[in-house]
Amino acid sequence: MSRESDQKSSEDSNVLREERIEKLAELREKGFEPYPHSCDRTHELSEVIDQYEGEIEEGEETEEVVKVAGRIVGFRDMGKACFLDLKDGSGQLQGYTNVDLLGEQDYGVLKDLDIGDFLGLEGVVFVTNRGELSIKVRGFSLLSKSLHPLPEKWHGLQDVEKRYRQRYLDLLSNESTREIFVARSKLISSFRNKLDGKGFLEVETPLMQPAAGGATAEPFVTYHNALDQELYLRIAPELYLKRLVIGGMEKVYELGKNFRNEGVSTKHNPEFTTIEIYQAYADYEDAMDLTEELITDSTREAIGTIEPEIDGRKLDFSSPWDRISMVSSVEEATGIRGLKEKSVRELVEFAGEKDLEIPGEKSELTWGEMVELLFEEYVEEDLFQPTFVTDFPTDVSPLAKTKRDGDKELTERFEVFVGGIEVGNAFTELNDPLEQRERFESRMEGDGEKKDEDFLRALEYGMPPTAGIGIGLDRLLMAITGADSIREVILFPALRRKE
Repeated sequence: MSRESDQKSSEDSNVLREERIEKLAELREKGFEPYPHSCDRTHELSEVIDQYEGEIEEGEETEEVVKVAGRIVGFRDMGKACFLDLKDGSGQLQGYTNVDLLGEQDYGVLKDLDIGDFLGLEGVVFVTNRGELSIKVRGFSLLSKSLHPLPEKWHGLQDVEKRYRQRYLDLLSNESTREIFVARSKLISSFRNKLDGKGFLEVETPLMQPAAGGATAEPFVTYHNALDQELYLRIAPELYLKRLVIGGMEKVYELGKNFRNEGVSTKHNPEFTTIEIYQAYADYEDAMDLTEELITDSTREAIGTIEPEIDGRKLDFSSPWDRISMVSSVEEATGIRGLKEKSVRELVEFAGEKDLEIPGEKSELTWGEMVELLFEEYVEEDLFQPTFVTDFPTDVSPLAKTKRDGDKELTERFEVFVGGIEVGNAFTELNDPLEQRERFESRMEGDGEKKDEDFLRALEYGMPPTAGIGIGLDRLLMAITGADSIREVILFPALRRKE
């Protein structure tokens, strides 16, 4: 929308707002309170439909009087009679009335109401000559006067930025948006229910932390006046959850927000929702089994199927999921043979020949970082079906144990991909405190994990073999609903401030 058309739209909206404010005053003069304190409601609209659909015939009406409430989303004036469409959180139902049912004054007031106003209706249920279940309105009450018109009914709210900034209008106008957030709620509930049923305890760890750890990311920094110190909004709860395993809480999880002060894209929002799960006496093989079960069952609960169709392709969450190693997948996609024997210089030269953008200084890159870069460029987006990518390089996995076969270059770590999106990360946790300290210290000069002395001290008291899993719920919802941006699945995404 151009600046000129945007300005005209704003001016038109202001005119309509003033007209509705004038109606407010007129309503009060007639004795109608446009913002009452409460509402007497006996039924949700869906309850009326469920109770009477198919139970009464055309021309019949019930003896029971129902009281319903909702927002006016449609109005058809027929002179001495009118139809209106009422919508609440459960559904939509038609109301019918006329001047004989309401009387001249009340009928005149009703006809002068606007689309968007909240209304309480009282009457009996009947079926119209066209066979539509309706309420014959014998009384009404205004519950809330809307001062702005709703988006046009048939086309919904199309302006993408406005949909994100004014999510309430998006939810009112676009049923597909509402379905996404209903699915989100079901997804979250399912994860909790499944883990609770397996004996995991839901716990809470600090959102403000004295050290930014648990992942490689730039933190948000804040300051605590009473403590006189800087604190960091957490980038991951991992190091605190491991402290709980050390303390004897063998099966724990946390579902909540993390924060990363980095770029915004279709896959990144500064605050995002994850679930992190830790299980003592388990390894990354166990973690793969648990991840597959949780995602499959929660997808079924959220959207009603484990075979959703995304852009004409069917996702299939049936077991077993594919498992591929990162090194072999890069070799196959790039044609590079003997990847583990290649030097960093050779991989940088290969990337240069392919005009790949290499972040940072080439001289500072590690072998693992180059392998990860090639994987992201050549493999990641093609992983449409649910897939575990295993055995990440050690130098990009500072919290994971190295392979038990003695290969120190690779770790027992996996990421899970769905619909070409990385939705989870897990590993057999490194529980050797001296090796963990050495890995932290070797990365202190770069952008990697920050050394958390309290965590390292806790680890020295001993942590049993443990599997840890992190699943990004925003990204998982993107994958199973086919959303092309993370902003589509977050109710109030981060946006640049509007002038």
